[in-house]
Amino acid sequence: MDWLVGVKWEDAIVPDTALLEIFLRGSIVYLSIYFLLRGVLKRQTGGMGLSDVLVIVLIADAAQNAMAGEYTSVPDGLLLVLTIVFWSYTLDWLGFHFRGLEPIIFPQSIVIVRDGRMLRKRMQQELVSEEELMSQLRLQGISDVSEVKEARIERDGRMSIVTKPDSEEQSQGAQEKQAT
Repeated sequence: MDWLVGVKWEDAIVPDTALLEIFLRGSIVYLSIYFLLRGVLKRQTGGMGLSDVLVIVLIADAAQNAMAGEYTSVPDGLLLVLTIVFWSYTLDWLGFHFRGLEPIIFPQSIVIVRDGRMLRKRMQQELVSEEELMSQLRLQGISDVSEVKEARIERDGRMSIVTKPDSEEQSQGAQEKQAT
C-alpha cells in the first residue's frame, strides 16, 4: 500500500537542479531551435506560426518530463515551461515594439511570382518547385501563371496569391468611366 500513498514530498517539491541552470538550458534550446527553424524550415510550418509550433512541442516535452519524473521535482518542470513561454512572448514583444528587430525575429514575405512571371531564383532559394507553385495556383482556381499579379511566401510559410484583374472587367470599368 506504500506505493499508493508513499509520496516522497521533498523529492516532488524541492528542486534538485539549480533554477538558473534550468532557465539557461531552456533559453539556449528554445532560442537555438527558434532561429534554426526560422532560417531553414519557415515554409514547412504552414498555418501555425513558427513560435506556436515550437512552444507546443517544447512545452509538451518539458511538461512530460516534469510529470513523468525525469525531473524529480515539479518546480523544475514548471520553471522550464515558464522559460519557454517567457521566450515566446519576449520575442513576439521585441519584434512588435522594436521595428529594427522585426526582420531578425520574423521572416519577411518573399515574392516568387510577379506580373505573371515566375522568379525562379527566389523559388529555388525557397525550395519551391514549379509543380508546387502550379498546385497552389490550381487550389486557388488559377490555371495559368500569367493570371497572377503576385504570389508570395508569407511569414507563416503559407503562399498568398493575387490575381490580375480580368481584361473584361477592366474594359467594362473603362466604359463605365467614359459614360459618366
